[in-house]
Amino acid sequence: MQLTIRATGENVEVITYLLAKNPNNIYERNHKGHYIRMFYNVVTETELELTIFLTPDPLVLVNNSSNAYDITHYINDREFAVSSIFISLIRSALGTALNGQPKEEYIKWVDHRFPFVFSFGPVATELSEQDTRNLFEPLGYDVDIEYAETDYSFRLKEKSSACYITLSGHTSLQKGLQQLFLLIPVLDNYKHYFIDESEIEMLKRYGEGWLEDHPQKEFIIRKALRFKEIYSQLEEQDNSDKQIHPIRLNELRYEKIVDLVKKLPMKNTIVDFGSGEGKLSAQLGFVEGVQEIFAVEPSETARSKAQKRFEKLKDKKGFVEPIMIWGSLFYFDERLKNKDVIILCEVIEHIDEERLPKAMDLILEQYYPSSIIITTPNKEYNHVYEMTESLRHNDHRFEWSREEFKEWCLRMNHSERYVLTFEGIGNEDETYGFPTQMCTFTRKENHS
Repeated sequence: MQLTIRATGENVEVITYLLAKNPNNIYERNHKGHYIRMFYNVVTETELELTIFLTPDPLVLVNNSSNAYDITHYINDREFAVSSIFISLIRSALGTALNGQPKEEYIKWVDHRFPFVFSFGPVATELSEQDTRNLFEPLGYDVDIEYAETDYSFRLKEKSSACYITLSGHTSLQKGLQQLFLLIPVLDNYKHYFIDESEIEMLKRYGEGWLEDHPQKEFIIRKALRFKEIYSQLEEQDNSDKQIHPIRLNELRYEKIVDLVKKLPMKNTIVDFGSGEGKLSAQLGFVEGVQEIFAVEPSETARSKAQKRFEKLKDKKGFVEPIMIWGSLFYFDERLKNKDVIILCEVIEHIDEERLPKAMDLILEQYYPSSIIITTPNKEYNHVYEMTESLRHNDHRFEWSREEFKEWCLRMNHSERYVLTFEGIGNEDETYGFPTQMCTFTRKENHS
C-alpha cells in the first residue's frame, strides 16, 4: 500500500522542510514489524514527488490484537489495502507536516497552497464511485478513480474491486494530509467498534477549517467513528470542555455479563468458552462468590497472553485466578460438568451453523450448567454501521437477526429444561435494536 505526493510550481523544494525529510536520504523504519519507507522520486525547483510505501506484517497485526488497530483475530485482506491501519502506521513519518511544526524559518510556508496531486491505493471500499467523489470534490479536488485490470481479477474482497484514487487540487501540504487522514478511514470497510479520545481529538483537529462546511459532514463523522453514541456526544459538545470517555463494545459486553453473573443465585463455578486473551475471565475473577473459573481456549497464542494477564492479577485482593484449559465445544471434558455458569461470549458466530446443534447438545445435555450466557452480533444493527453487504468479521460464519437468534435458542432448548431470557448490549437503535444480542438459559429448578 502506498501514498504518492506530487507538487509543482515555484518554491516546491520547501516541502522537504515541511516534511522534515532530507531528499538525499531514504526514510526507513521498522515499526513493530511493519516496514515503512519514504523516498523522493523527483526534487527540482519546480517539481517534487515522494512516495510513502508500507509493507505491514499481517501476523503482527493479528497477534497484537489488543492494540489500537483492533482488526480481528484473523488474517484478512485489510492488511494489504490503504485503510485506517495504513494511516495509523505512517502518522509518525508525517507528523511534522500534519502538525504544521517545521523549523521556525519555514513556518510561513505551512499555509502556502501548491498544486498538489495525491495518489493512494489499493483501496477496498463499499462506497460507490459517486460517494467517493462526494467526499473529495467539495474540497476542490479533481478525482480520478482507476480500477485494477480486469484480467488480473484482483479482488481484495469478494464484493469490491481494488482501485487507486488520485486527487488533484490547490491546497497546503498540512491541509491536504489532514484531509486524507480523516477521509481514508471513511473509505475503510472494516473500521468499527474501536473509538477512543485520540480519534475524536484527531477528527476535530484535522477537520478544522473544512469539515464544518463540508456537505457530507454528518456522513464523514458517522463513517469515521462508526459508533452512534460517540457521534451524538461529539455533536453535543462542540463548545464544551466536557471529557468523553467512550467504551468499546467488547467492554460493554463484559460489563453486562459480569453484572448478570453477580445477580445469579448460583455462580460458584464458571466456564468461559472461547476465553481468548482472558479479558472476561479476568473480570469474573473479581466477582464476589465466584470460587472457580475455567478459561477454555484452543489458541496457544491467546492462552499464553491470558496466562500473563492472570499472573499480573493473582496477588490482587479477592482475585480468583482462572484455570487455563485447552478445549473445544466439540470435545467432552469431564472437568466442565455440572458447573454453575457456562459463557459463550461472541463464540457461536465463528462456528459453521450446521455444527452448532452438536456443540449445544454437549452443553445443555452433558455439561448441564445452572445457567448459560450466549452473546452474538445482531445482524440488523449492521445497518447502523453501514455494513449491510458484509459480515462484521471475516471469520464470522453467519450473523443472525434478533428473530433468527431467538428461534435458534428456542430450538436448541428442545428438551425445555431451561427458561430463556433475551436482552441487548450496547447503544439501542429504534429500528435495528442493539449491536449485540444476548440470551440467558436458566435451569427451570433454579429460575425464580
